[in-house]
Amino acid sequence: MSTHPEARSVRGTAVVTGASSGIGAAYARRLAAGGHGLVLVARRAERLRALAEELTGRHGVPVETVVADLGDARDLDRVARRTAGDDVELLVNNAGINGYGAFAETDAALLEKVLAVNVVALTRLARAAVPGMLARGRGAVVNVASTLAFAGSLPPDPLPSRAVYGGTKGYVVTFSRTLAAELEGAPVRVQVLCPGLTATEFHLTQGKDSVAGDAPRVHDDGGMPADDVVTASLWALETGEVVCVPGLVDGEAVDRIVAAELGLRSSATGTLAPRYQGPARH
Repeated sequence: MSTHPEARSVRGTAVVTGASSGIGAAYARRLAAGGHGLVLVARRAERLRALAEELTGRHGVPVETVVADLGDARDLDRVARRTAGDDVELLVNNAGINGYGAFAETDAALLEKVLAVNVVALTRLARAAVPGMLARGRGAVVNVASTLAFAGSLPPDPLPSRAVYGGTKGYVVTFSRTLAAELEGAPVRVQVLCPGLTATEFHLTQGKDSVAGDAPRVHDDGGMPADDVVTASLWALETGEVVCVPGLVDGEAVDRIVAAELGLRSSATGTLAPRYQGPARH
């Protein structure tokens, strides 16, 4: 742990995964500026060390760094234990990898890692954090998904080949919305953040290995600044918006998804729909 010699009184601790660049680093900077102590989790030790020194020097908040690969079960165990700590009042599940590529051609081990990081680790860390937050009467969980969670039937080009990645982000959306409904009225908030293309280094690698180098980079496609994404998320967290889509002008679009879901759920009856009652065609 690194601390500033004149550290001020701080707010509760925020755990931020995938904190070494991009959206995660933007969260770290904004939360430190707001007085939160931090636990920063990522694979790149030097990037984490530099960010921790920057934040303690600028804001006087305590910052812990945890070098971990959340696709590794032992590393995930370590991070989960820390996330269950009594001081944690915010979890930002930002870590994720893409594994982009044609499903039949992409290495199966990479796709398994996408599932491990984007689904298993996110769920495990939320499970580690939420019981303590409920017991203490305060807390919040932000799970970072993607607008690609809503792009299932859209073909690749210009969108990436993304069957597994999109599936994992669809899980994050459904998990977060359902958990938020389960916790309605409780003192713990849940948000799912769904950014579109963001100006980070996310697209520079499939995720098996980290982007090399100590200096942050941005992929050629650009996108929304990471700080703007975090601005939307923190605003939505304050206002209780469960599904935050930073670039979405028509906020009622989310309500229309809910209405469509209710329509589909109305079919949960014991009666076969008429269109399936005709003779089968082979």
